[in-house]
Amino acid sequence: MLRDGLVSILHEQPDFEVVGEAGSVAGAIETVLSTQPDLVLMDYSLPDGNGLDATKAILAENPQIEIVILTVHEEDDLLFNAVRSGAKGYLLKNISAKEMIATLQGLSRGDAALMPAQTRSILSEFAKTSAPQATDLYASNPLTERELEVLELIAAGATNREIGIELHISPYTVKNHVHNILNKLQVDDRHEAAKVAVKQRLISAR
Repeated sequence: MLRDGLVSILHEQPDFEVVGEAGSVAGAIETVLSTQPDLVLMDYSLPDGNGLDATKAILAENPQIEIVILTVHEEDDLLFNAVRSGAKGYLLKNISAKEMIATLQGLSRGDAALMPAQTRSILSEFAKTSAPQATDLYASNPLTERELEVLELIAAGATNREIGIELHISPYTVKNHVHNILNKLQVDDRHEAAKVAVKQRLISAR
């Protein structure tokens, strides 16, 4: 019934032509590969699997086809999985017909078929997964032996003055070492630097 409704809506649009429809993963793959459409509206939940299985199979044969997942599921994990599978969009079934058509038309302009909240979720996830890890930073720009000594004392709760006395260096030199440590570990303060250093086993826990 939902598919019939979608077909009716799309038939009313002069810039869309429905060339096929299917109700299963196997049927979707067969229909798409035989008709070679520009765009596929793919249900996430199908009787013999999910739409992501069909998406991956279709794109393996023809990566130029644009696939938009249509679903009732709002969970971010499913959205991320859809994007990783190669889908160009992820629309909820409660979207209005007008909004759906406008979103699908945007695909021809290079837009992603996503709602603003979904775009924010993807950008947030990308920022987390692409952020440099402390181990990577340390490997590419390792701390010097003196900086490790300073970091050990920071972790022990020592002030710059106390670190200077312990290591027989001036407070100004200590300050420079602390600055370099924060930059290399990409953290904002000495407490966070100590936590990262202990977690990455750059220094021993106190």
